[in-house]
Amino acid sequence: MHCILNTSTDPAFNLAAEEWLLRRSDEDAFMLWRNAPSVIVGRNQNTRAQINEDFVRARGIPVVRRLSGGGAVFHDLGNVNFTFISLSHAAGSGLDFQRFTRPIIAALGGMEVNCGFDGRNDLTIDGRKISGNAQHVSGNRVLHHGTLLFSSRMNDLSEALRIDSEKYRDKAVKSVRSRVTNIAEHLPPPGMGVEEFMERLMAGVSGGSGAAALTFAPEEREGIAALARARYATWEWNYGKAPDYGFTRATRTAGGMVEAHLDVRAGVIHRARLLGDYFGERGISGLEELLRGCRHERAALAERLAGTDLDGYLRGVSLEGFLDCLF
Repeated sequence: MHCILNTSTDPAFNLAAEEWLLRRSDEDAFMLWRNAPSVIVGRNQNTRAQINEDFVRARGIPVVRRLSGGGAVFHDLGNVNFTFISLSHAAGSGLDFQRFTRPIIAALGGMEVNCGFDGRNDLTIDGRKISGNAQHVSGNRVLHHGTLLFSSRMNDLSEALRIDSEKYRDKAVKSVRSRVTNIAEHLPPPGMGVEEFMERLMAGVSGGSGAAALTFAPEEREGIAALARARYATWEWNYGKAPDYGFTRATRTAGGMVEAHLDVRAGVIHRARLLGDYFGERGISGLEELLRGCRHERAALAERLAGTDLDGYLRGVSLEGFLDCLF
């Protein structure tokens, strides 16, 4: 098995590295990696319905869609991610989460951390989640990856994924919230740091073969970076790929209540209705038409509305205040 310690903390690069291995690896692979603060959403999710957009935007936290299904997760440098690539997946055999989590459970057991497989795809300690897992199958190859909460900032985790479920109406996969805990809290004293934890985890899974020193060659990094730019760093993949959805939000503004109803298809506003007790000299249908055909993205809408006589439609409502109504 080819074992890789990926030192990148760029979420777009790291998710591209997984796909690169899935498509190009000539043998089974195991990779450990971490992301800088980011939100990673499942393949079949409506991105905007899974995140606290104000929190994410204010902190410049990237949001990236992965290849596999399942729910949204918050990553930071206290969260260790592991990836298995298997080249021998039998067609029609279905998903097998326990096959790939067994070596992780064994490696944690070697550090005196007693955890077990729980439910559909989790690892838990005393009923509290430390790992969520997901898979993506491509022909006879399977990508299995999972998180390991080692010393994550739990407040950031909960804030980044805190959403208003009343805003969105869709059939996309919803994230399931669980009680969570950090592995570091369950290690025998004296506790270890995350880097040592990754080294011991790699040794446990690889059988102590010394494979932890392997990294991507320069030409591999170039190919992965190109894939990251083409897919994982794009709005089209991370937001536009979302299933169609309806969005509703009522917001109290300086000019009165504004109630926005948006029909969004492939990430683009197909229809807009603006209701409320606001005042305006111009018919609101003109502003609704301006929104149509624009990405449901704050920056895109700000650009679209720049120079518009917004006060003529919504007296006393600033551009920033109106944008707040649309997210």
